[in-house]
Amino acid sequence: MHVPDGFFNAGTSVAAGAVAAGTVTVCLKKASAELNDSAAPLAGLTAAFVFALQMLNFPVASGTSGHLLGGTLAAVLVGPWAGTLCVALVLFVQALLFADGGLTALGLNVVLIAIVPAFVGFAVFRLLRRALPANPGAVVGASGFAALVSVPTAAAVFAVLYGIGGAVDLSFGALLGAMVGVHVLVGIGEGLITAAVVSAIVATRPDLIYGATDLRYRPVTARGAEVAP
Repeated sequence: MHVPDGFFNAGTSVAAGAVAAGTVTVCLKKASAELNDSAAPLAGLTAAFVFALQMLNFPVASGTSGHLLGGTLAAVLVGPWAGTLCVALVLFVQALLFADGGLTALGLNVVLIAIVPAFVGFAVFRLLRRALPANPGAVVGASGFAALVSVPTAAAVFAVLYGIGGAVDLSFGALLGAMVGVHVLVGIGEGLITAAVVSAIVATRPDLIYGATDLRYRPVTARGAEVAP
């Protein structure tokens, strides 16, 4: 999903950069108002975790590979505003130090890998949370499905943007089908990883998860009895 330099024309790259910069600015303001002493360390851990997982590729089909985007996972853990910032920071470091995605295409990568998965995924997650019971299993299932949906959605946005300003003239229908088809498979991996991570956290401290703050946490005493809130 990382876009290299020269893959899009200059106009599209600049426009995407402007959208990314404006969104990141808004996210900074919103996240600074939301993050508290307990959530701020989790945001840092989320960024580090997404960075590590994005460095690992897994086989998909026909010689292609995929990796975690992390936008939905970050949004569920620390909220869409801070989650977008976490992934955007990861993308900046990757482009600057590892040449993973071009610097001139950084805005495009922020839009496709941070903004779209975080906000689309969190919107799907919220809709499912409203429809499902308020329990840990619903949080895990909703996060996994939302992550799955977010990946082919980002791939479809890529195809639309490429149809507008791609450097090479390609059939939009063929590109859309290829991108969405492959990224549905990537999305399955993304959903499974997201669900596993959320499950591990929600089982012990659901109150630390932005998308599960409605689940009450009661610390357990040494004898195994719950302490009343």
